[in-house]
Amino acid sequence: MDPINLAEALTTFDALWSPRVVTTVNDYDVRVAKVRGEHLWHAHDDTDEFFLVLEGELDIALDDRTVHLKTNDVFVVPKGARHKPSSPTGARILMIEPSGTSTVGDRHEEVPDHVDATTGHPLSAP
Repeated sequence: MDPINLAEALTTFDALWSPRVVTTVNDYDVRVAKVRGEHLWHAHDDTDEFFLVLEGELDIALDDRTVHLKTNDVFVVPKGARHKPSSPTGARILMIEPSGTSTVGDRHEEVPDHVDATTGHPLSAP
């Protein structure tokens, strides 16, 4: 396998809230996504969700607070926790989750048209 440059990988697509699988480590996907606006309230019943902000700012609303992440910040949403990511000005993020994990979780509100309910798309060659 060759090295993957994340900045270059992010140039291969424009869709928001539609992650691309950069690589797989054991049974976990490493995904990158471009985000802007709001995602939706959802929960992953059986897995934590790791977020790293590569560029921009990301808010993650939880039932009891909102976590604000800036470039290079990381945060783990514990399994079972309802959360709603958002980014008013846009961000580039990296997520780590078990392969096959849905972007809208196991429990979620109605999926809006701008959110891609997927387990991650393959990354096109940069």
